[in-house]
Amino acid sequence: MAVEIRVLGEHPSLFSQLLAQIRDLSVQQERMRFRRNLERLGEMFAYEISKELEYVTGEVTTPLGVAPTRVLRQQPVLAAILRAGLPLHQGLLNYFDAAGSAFISACRKHHGDADSFDVEIGYLASPSLNDRSLILCDPMLATGSSMVLAYKALLQHGVPRHLHAVAVLASEQGMEFARQHLPANTTLWLGAVDPDLTSRAYIVPGLGDAGDLAFGNKQ
Repeated sequence: MAVEIRVLGEHPSLFSQLLAQIRDLSVQQERMRFRRNLERLGEMFAYEISKELEYVTGEVTTPLGVAPTRVLRQQPVLAAILRAGLPLHQGLLNYFDAAGSAFISACRKHHGDADSFDVEIGYLASPSLNDRSLILCDPMLATGSSMVLAYKALLQHGVPRHLHAVAVLASEQGMEFARQHLPANTTLWLGAVDPDLTSRAYIVPGLGDAGDLAFGNKQ
């Protein structure tokens, strides 16, 4: 079994329209709109991921009778990489509204003025992940290091049955790194895949810094 890759923006849809808006320099300067668009994309990812989860049959009583239904066998755990992942996480949570949540911080530590950097994992809080579906989100999959290191750090809380890794934009390099370093029981959900990275590992054409656009510049 190999990592499966799904790219939702490959076909014209409302998803691709929202993707165009978060890329658009004239639109993304409205911080609240940028966050909301990330949230809406998270909702669309959630709907698509929901088709891959396990369900059980049951019955629900209506005012006029009893109807057969299907409900999730088990709620997933939604994990967000701070801080940029928060709006995307909220969109996932809007649909998986009874899910557990995990939060993990990952930041770049540059070596002086050089372009090289390491990714450091800091804060981590998570419920048990043993035999659960884990949905791990970060808007940008640039080098892929943050996603892979975050997943490995989360393993101290158990081994999930399946990993759904979500990113709005990925570079080709980041996609390949994730494919090679995430476990075989992974589905990689992407909005679009861009061809290049800058020397400081920003996706081109990309959209800029998702965290800064959502929450303001950092020092």
